[in-house]
Amino acid sequence: MAGEWKITNFENAPLEIIDGDRGSNYPTQSEFSNKGYCLFLNAGNVTKSGFDFTNCEFISLEKDRLLRKGKLARNDVVLTTRGTVGNSAFFNDSVTFDNIRINSGMVILRAKQPDLDPRYLYLFVKSELFHSQVTALRTGSAQPQLPIRDIYRIKILIPPLPEQRAIAHILGTLDDKIELNRRMSETLEAMARALFKAWFVDFEPVRAKRRGDHGGRPRWQRGVGANHDSPLQPGLPAHLYDLFPDRLVDSELGEIPEGWGVGELGQVIEINPPRMLRKGQCAPYLDMASMPTRGHVPLRVVERPYTSGTRFTNGDTLLARITPCLENGKTAFVDFLAPNEVGWGSTEFIVLRPKPPLPAEFGYCLARDPDFREFAIQSMTGTSGRQRVQPEALARYLLVIPSDDVAKAFGALVEPWFRKASASERESRTLAALRDALLPKLISGQIRVKDVERFLKERGL
Repeated sequence: MAGEWKITNFENAPLEIIDGDRGSNYPTQSEFSNKGYCLFLNAGNVTKSGFDFTNCEFISLEKDRLLRKGKLARNDVVLTTRGTVGNSAFFNDSVTFDNIRINSGMVILRAKQPDLDPRYLYLFVKSELFHSQVTALRTGSAQPQLPIRDIYRIKILIPPLPEQRAIAHILGTLDDKIELNRRMSETLEAMARALFKAWFVDFEPVRAKRRGDHGGRPRWQRGVGANHDSPLQPGLPAHLYDLFPDRLVDSELGEIPEGWGVGELGQVIEINPPRMLRKGQCAPYLDMASMPTRGHVPLRVVERPYTSGTRFTNGDTLLARITPCLENGKTAFVDFLAPNEVGWGSTEFIVLRPKPPLPAEFGYCLARDPDFREFAIQSMTGTSGRQRVQPEALARYLLVIPSDDVAKAFGALVEPWFRKASASERESRTLAALRDALLPKLISGQIRVKDVERFLKERGL
């Protein structure tokens, strides 16, 4: 073992283990809402990758005041202890919520400073040294658990504080860049989806022309992509503005821009177009578990010999068609293949491929549109628990069909955003692989930071 490092258990380490409030004031289901004073964490909010606030539950200020335990402070580590045991997240300054409590299936790990650096503690909890012990200690099969009494038994390696801080800085810098890339990707996709809604759902450029409003930043753009250079700022350029009519006319879908049409999805988007793959041919494979619920980039793509399944190429949109994956939002845009390469995946994918002049990204933005998703969900058929939406049902979805010039302009704007978002995700995966390779070596002392004091001084730490 590396010299000067101390090995102890959690009971004797400089940290606290804080349980949630399990008393009579624990919130009932009726006391949760989708907004409120205090975010009350559920199992889905703490993942292997940290916090995920896609679906949040809140309690009121009055209810929060009745609870005695389980409130997070900055630099706390959250650890799941029931169900999916061992997931963790770090409540640092990048988390935008100020008031957070844990539920009864988690604990808080709070480092006692200055003896234990909070970020070092979080990195240790993410390491294999920690998870191998959790695997040995957890009990139950249908509902795995990790009682607090067993958490106290977990052993932790604690280097001197300067080395803790150096390790936290090295790995934390990688995490910070990964987080920055994630936010950039989310912002770029939010811009594309906001533009889709403005042009093809709300028809804002047409309404602006009808009002005679030729200047200023459009209402749909405020708050979206404010930190990114964009041809949409500060207002819609004249060459794009001129592509839109200045009148709305009646249609079977209500008012639509003059000169645009209404048609079924199957008229303008290919559904499950044919793709060629030979049996046994090795090709990129995407399973349902790797389909993203937000963002367009899959979590993982592997090489696997083709047997049978949905086939796709770059520019396709993949939509999960089975419950609960459809309701959960599993959708991806294919831009991760080599030119002319064919990939394959679950038989429970539906492939959407816009016909020119609609750009490929139009299919993805449509697949994320709330009205389209509601139509798909309502069109599901089959036995309980195995319901699916059929391609024929999606083909009947009515949508507004824009003019060719507007469709091409939309593609010219959003294609670079998708490309940049995907590049950020690829860079993050490289950084994550580097972090994951360094983590066990640094945490175990196999790799030491040379001249720690100088290292910290040069970085202003």
